[in-house]
Amino acid sequence: MIRRMLLRPMAARIAIATLVVSSAALLVIAVGILVVSQSLFRHLMQEHGATAAAAKGMFEQTVGTVFLLALLLGVVLSLGLAVVLARHLSRPLEQIGRAARRVAHGDYHARVPRQGPSEVISLADSFNKMAASLQEQERMRREFIINAAHELRTPLTNLQGYLEALRDNVIAPDPEIFASLHEEADRLVRLSHSLDLLAEGDSGMPPHAPITVDLAAAVRSAVDLARPAFDRRRISVEIRLPNAIGARSRPDELAQVLANLLQNASRYTPEGGRVTVTVEDRQADVLISVTNNGDGIPPADLPHVFERFYRVEKSRDRARGGAGIGLAIVKQLVESAGGRVGVESEDGLTRFWFTVPAGAIRSGLPSD
Repeated sequence: MIRRMLLRPMAARIAIATLVVSSAALLVIAVGILVVSQSLFRHLMQEHGATAAAAKGMFEQTVGTVFLLALLLGVVLSLGLAVVLARHLSRPLEQIGRAARRVAHGDYHARVPRQGPSEVISLADSFNKMAASLQEQERMRREFIINAAHELRTPLTNLQGYLEALRDNVIAPDPEIFASLHEEADRLVRLSHSLDLLAEGDSGMPPHAPITVDLAAAVRSAVDLARPAFDRRRISVEIRLPNAIGARSRPDELAQVLANLLQNASRYTPEGGRVTVTVEDRQADVLISVTNNGDGIPPADLPHVFERFYRVEKSRDRARGGAGIGLAIVKQLVESAGGRVGVESEDGLTRFWFTVPAGAIRSGLPSD
């Protein structure tokens, strides 16, 4: 067992350190007993009439023999303690090291057991959390690549098909064909713009400083812009907010957040349904909610709806959803401005909400 332990560098160093400390302690004891105590013993014995030779012999026969036996026992116990301590400390650290090498080679399922001293257990917990986070990031990265490829492939394939048909005179160039080509190109432009927004948030560049805006006016404006989409599907929209309420925000980004949430509501609210937009003044911040009736979001999907390219509607039906980036942009823009974002869905109602820091404008008069 000692030979196996010495083959491990860390365990060997721990064992050697323990032996050095034990040896130093034993050396101090040895000097104290064999030098100082012997001198005092001989001096006392001579004062009581014993010769120096007799005092020395008596000391060596009693104290010296007992000390040598105790020294031998101490060495054995120190060696045993060093082996146990080295194994206790080095084994969990070696397991963490092996797991770290697995993660470095792409095995994000690697985990380490919680064993050893409390400090090593804390290190194991931190490592396991890191590995779980990397595993989740890898899953999101793979899904991002797959979904991005799909979102690019669909309009490009359509454009390629139309252009080849026009080139080969299979179809005639008429306004309807050009409208379809423009729609596919516009879809690519929107996707590119959305990816640019996400990339700006990931770049680490400092955003523009927020200013005080009239949140009530911003919400009314966003609803007015989205109203044609609601009217086409006979969706009623109710607004509950004060006449004026201030918030600290970046106007363009606030408009983008509201537009994305309202667009999301128009897509997933059934025909003839209803959407409610609510603004609540909570002194420290302002809470904005967009609630719609409909099928709702399954509980398994709720934690993922703000992920990039994630779709609750897995069929990728273009009538039921966009590229799956809108809510990711909402989360990024809201959090970069110091707010929070969330979603709740139960009993046929789905509520998306976000907060913005409160501003200076205040009015308690409600308007619908």
